[in-house]
Amino acid sequence: MANEDKFKKVISHAKEYGYVFQSSEIYDGLSAVYDYAQNGAELKKNIRDYWWKAMVQMHDNIVGIDAAIFMHPTTWKASGHIDAFNDPLIDNKDSKKRYRADVLVEDYCAKIEAKINKEVKKAEKRFGDAFNKEEFVSTNGRVLGYQEKIDTILKRLGQSLEKEDLADVKALIEELEIADPMTGSRNWTDVKQFNLMFGTKLGASADTAMDLYLRPETAQGIFVNFLNVQKTGRMKIPFGIAQTGKAFRNEIVARQFIFRMREFEQMEMQFFIKPGTQKEWFDYWKDTRLKWHKSLGLGDENYRFHDHEKLAHYADAATDIEFNFPFGFKELEGIHSRTDFDLKQHEEYSGKKLQYFDHEDNESYTPYVLETSIGLDRMFLAVFSNSLQDETLEDGSERTVLKLPAVLAPTKAAILPLVRKDEALTTMAKTIVDDLKWDFNVVYDEKDAVGRRYRRQDAAGTPFCITVDGESIENNTVTIRHRDTMEQKRVRIEALRDIIKKEVDVKEWLMLMK
Repeated sequence: MANEDKFKKVISHAKEYGYVFQSSEIYDGLSAVYDYAQNGAELKKNIRDYWWKAMVQMHDNIVGIDAAIFMHPTTWKASGHIDAFNDPLIDNKDSKKRYRADVLVEDYCAKIEAKINKEVKKAEKRFGDAFNKEEFVSTNGRVLGYQEKIDTILKRLGQSLEKEDLADVKALIEELEIADPMTGSRNWTDVKQFNLMFGTKLGASADTAMDLYLRPETAQGIFVNFLNVQKTGRMKIPFGIAQTGKAFRNEIVARQFIFRMREFEQMEMQFFIKPGTQKEWFDYWKDTRLKWHKSLGLGDENYRFHDHEKLAHYADAATDIEFNFPFGFKELEGIHSRTDFDLKQHEEYSGKKLQYFDHEDNESYTPYVLETSIGLDRMFLAVFSNSLQDETLEDGSERTVLKLPAVLAPTKAAILPLVRKDEALTTMAKTIVDDLKWDFNVVYDEKDAVGRRYRRQDAAGTPFCITVDGESIENNTVTIRHRDTMEQKRVRIEALRDIIKKEVDVKEWLMLMK
């Protein structure tokens, strides 16, 4: 299936099975705003919990907070968002469409990367088991040429953006002959910067109302609470503060479903460290965060690091964990060494001292910060798109299955009476539901033939189907069917809890990080 077709199926499947709806759909929707439906809300919560347990619960020196969305407006002056939170935008004069200039260039490079992947697949087919991918991509002349072109383009783009040389960004687009994706026109305007923050008002009347912003990130709520948390929690350096919550950006070029939205959710952790130790902690969190992602079993080959060519003025290192979405490798999580910029900025603008007294060294200093920041909605899309698969079975039939990691699946098991009209079976099935729902999110499903119910639960992502039949009445056993293998096994009812727990328990999954 072509990537574009796969992505369209992801979007339609998300709606059909109650994961994601277009916001305000009955009023023709709102661009780049989505609602998480009944299954989507559960999957999103489970991803959030999986992150929280790994980041906060499993670390003695990391605590969580929930800061307000509204913050004093000076916060955003101190953080640099008022002056510098911009995207480079370019308009096509013929189509009247607006695009992010850097994304146009990155998409051009993605097409070159697709050519590399094509060369690799051809070589895999030609050499079979003897194929060495690492050797091929490091020695093949055509692949090396493609990669050199990508590196040269992205390096120039990064340098131009860092110097705010927007004329060169436009020149690069013209030199590469990048066309409007919708119309093919190359008639471009100059590149301009556009601030992404949403403004609002706080106050009872227009005359006295204060200008505020909806927060564009959750990190600043952590920084302004640094000293409060450190003192009340008696935290010692190094320590971290984690937070999940909504953020808002007026994305002009919002696209690719829930990958880039105007209202989204972040999962961020700011790790406060002694100056001079940032390289050590940067490497630690790179390794730790990649292990967390890989623990979900979405395929090691679907992750890669992308070091930033353009560093923020306050950073001394930055990298992205990229994931292979249906539209190519894109940023999933950012890991940044932010130095002491944030706390010093808030010290300057607030007039309050935000330093840490190190009793061991008997000195005060402004801590450096290591940041890990992941978009919950992007993580949702990574998990969902990777899990959606079409399979041809041994008998030639086909099934669509959503192979969500069992630990994240919205519903862990569906309990099915074999015959709907048999009161003894339905009563027993509902008794099993009532027993299991204390520990797991389970559903009762009696509509249609049992085979169709299996297919429906496969497509919804439910890891287990438990069927109650005539034999269940006789000997207190049921048939449990595994979604991924379709293997069916006869087990005692009292064993169900342990069987399900082994497959969905967070501990079993997070232990894979060790």
